[in-house]
Formats: sequence, C-alpha cells, structure tokens
Amino acid sequence: MRLRPALAITLLCAALAAQASPTAGPPHPDAAPTPATAASAPRGAAIERFLAQQGWMGPPGEGGETSHWLGQAREGATGMVRAAMGFLGVPYRRGGNTAAQGFDCSGFTRYVFERSLGLVLPRRADEQARLTDLLSIRKDELRPGDLVFFNTMRATFSHVGIYVGEGKFIHAPRAGAVVRVEDMRDSYWERRFTGARRAPTATN
Repeated sequence: MRLRPALAITLLCAALAAQASPTAGPPHPDAAPTPATAASAPRGAAIERFLAQQGWMGPPGEGGETSHWLGQAREGATGMVRAAMGFLGVPYRRGGNTAAQGFDCSGFTRYVFERSLGLVLPRRADEQARLTDLLSIRKDELRPGDLVFFNTMRATFSHVGIYVGEGKFIHAPRAGAVVRVEDMRDSYWERRFTGARRAPTATN
C-alpha cells in the first residue's frame, strides 16, 4: 500500500533519527561534526532515494528532461529545496528560527532563504508576502523554491511554506507537528491558498 506523502516522510525521518544519538537535538547546520552528526551523514542520500521511490524526483545522478521536480529546478532553487528537505522532521516551535530551536512557518522559510540564497526575509509570513524584492507569481507559474502563502488564521498571508514541485510544499505546520511535505491540492490547502512569491535570485 502506498503511504500518503506526509506520513511516509514522517516515518522516514523517524527511522533516520533513530540512527543518531537519542538524546541529541537536530544538528545546527553550522555546528562542527560530532559522532552523532557523522552517523547521520547519509541522511541526505536516504531522503533522495526515498523521494525517487515515491516518484517525486529522478534517481540520484539522473538529469535532463527525464528528472522530476528536483532535477528540473534551476540551480538556485534546487539548492534551496535540497536545504529545506534537510530539515524534514524538525519540530515546530512558535517563534523558532533555527533547527536547534525548532521552526515556526516563517522562521523556517526565512532560515532556508538566508542560508540558500543569502536573502534575508522579514520575520512574519505577511511581511514576507508583501516584500517588494519578491516577484508575485500565479499558481499556474509555480516552480520549486517559490514561497506559497495560505490563510490559516483568518488572515490573507498567515501561513507560508516552500513549493517543491508536483503540487507539493514543505512547511512547519503547527504546534505538535514537524517540518513536512504536504499536497497543496488537498482541499484544506486548496481553499486557503492566497498567493505565491519568487526570489529574483532563484530565477538566475
């Protein structure tokens, strides 16, 4: 039986986490390698293999037109999506800005954009949506690496995530949840979609 994307990725992250130290929190990307982080070094390759098995990207090393969303993205957006996927399973934390602390939705997008593109986004989701440096994108123009916004708190731009292709996005959803991939075509998200933005640097 084929698992739903969010559940399947959550299970994958749990399995990967079990290989690391049970008492260690998620490693900070800037931290020096430790035995625990060294043991989890294959995490990226495991995620890529899993995505390929689910049909969300081509096999590792496959390029050109036969690749799926990750291989088709432009170089800047590809790096951003890869960076974002590296935080799958990090717990949600209101006001959280780093992997060590946990992320809320806008803290997650801000962290990924700064580390991947060198672009410092405002802290709040509505401020990110209104940033004049970002390009407004229609839903049918979405590409991996674009910001996608939703109305989840009776406010137009109250939630944000990063589009990863094939109708899916990665985000930090809510208290008690973890960073995960979900499908924008699910009725909940489809009804609440309020717009998308693209960093000019991701189009180069």
